[in-house]
Amino acid sequence: MIQQVLFVLIAGASLGYAAMQFLKIRRNIKLGKDESISGNSAERWRNVLLIALGQKKMFSRMIPAVLHLFIYVAFVITQVELIEIFVDGITGQHRVFWPPLGGFYTFVISFIEILSVLALVATIAFLARRNILRLARFHKPEMKGWPFKDANYILFLELALIFFIFLMNSADMARHQNEYGFVVSQFLSPIWDGTGEGTLHLMERIGWWGHILVVFAFLNYLPFSKHLHVILAFPNTYFARLQPRGEMDNMPEVMNEVKNMLGLPVENAGAEVNMENLEFGANDVFSLSWKNVLDAYSCTECGRCTSVCPANLTGKKLSPRKIVMDIRDRADEIGKKLDSKDTQYAKDKSQALSAANFDDGRSLFDYISREEIHACTTCNACVEACPVLINPLEPILKLRRYEILSLSEGPSEWLPMFNSLENNGAVWAMSVEREAWKSEL
Repeated sequence: MIQQVLFVLIAGASLGYAAMQFLKIRRNIKLGKDESISGNSAERWRNVLLIALGQKKMFSRMIPAVLHLFIYVAFVITQVELIEIFVDGITGQHRVFWPPLGGFYTFVISFIEILSVLALVATIAFLARRNILRLARFHKPEMKGWPFKDANYILFLELALIFFIFLMNSADMARHQNEYGFVVSQFLSPIWDGTGEGTLHLMERIGWWGHILVVFAFLNYLPFSKHLHVILAFPNTYFARLQPRGEMDNMPEVMNEVKNMLGLPVENAGAEVNMENLEFGANDVFSLSWKNVLDAYSCTECGRCTSVCPANLTGKKLSPRKIVMDIRDRADEIGKKLDSKDTQYAKDKSQALSAANFDDGRSLFDYISREEIHACTTCNACVEACPVLINPLEPILKLRRYEILSLSEGPSEWLPMFNSLENNGAVWAMSVEREAWKSEL
């Protein structure tokens, strides 16, 4: 009874605290502007099944894809055993599914054990790739400090989880004379030969409690980790853009102005536009769309985008991964300040702090330098490489548009091009009329 009460209290506290953190993540994502996302729902579900669930884009690099698959499948299938642990913990029973399922139960747990062995191999390989082989994409400047430690912490948690699974199963097998017949633990149970009944029971309980406590720790760690992608990859792939990779969105304000100048029909012609408060592009999380912020929280920090970025490969400062990470960090910063309720961050100090009444004097330009956004060639290589369909190019374009159209700033090398385009209708400073070539025909 004590164990049941203790289990329910720990489970309730862990699930409750995790729910609070996930709600904060949702709040942070909704800091972005509204964006209506529609389109072919069948194509969107296809993306979820093939890319989020089926890991399709991971297999552009076979070795890490196979290793990741071991951990991914083990993570998913192990939840079956987790269900039993919850039932046992609440009811006070022991392996509640064993009597009714018999041989099928042995098959399921044995399958989980095989997957756990494969996950162990993959976890050791990933630790080696990061810490011994030191793959370049895991050691870029943006990966210093917490991002690098974060990946290692989750791998150590994986090792702990596997250890406790086999401690629980092998001690339980030895205690019950190998009656369960688990395929891996039957070779581990002889380790306990000669061990007393009380000690075996204690070891089994340590494994049982260790397993569930690591699961609770992982659940509460997720909101602070890049591994949040295990949840957000699914909605992110569903809401991903369906347009061709190279197609850029027009800004409605500019598009309508040009159409008006050319005498073409204007969308929403009757709508009033406040030109004084009109901002082009984005300079902060609030002026990005919620989908851009969802992208940021879905980032796996794998670095595939940066590893194929031609600007980064030629030594320029731009790293698409860093851009996405910076957006997430800025959203986290705003969220923490909103949680503080400190009115020093309010636009109107006489009003309560809220997302609509927030101004801390900072923006994404405090995280992302002009040099970074100027280096982008809009080649879409980063968009194509992302295994969860994140679009780093979109916020880069919005930041550039804000800088050029709202701040009237930009690289000095670009200004003659803009002036020529405005004055001559072409990017080259040519005095010849744009349609003069017709007269020569």
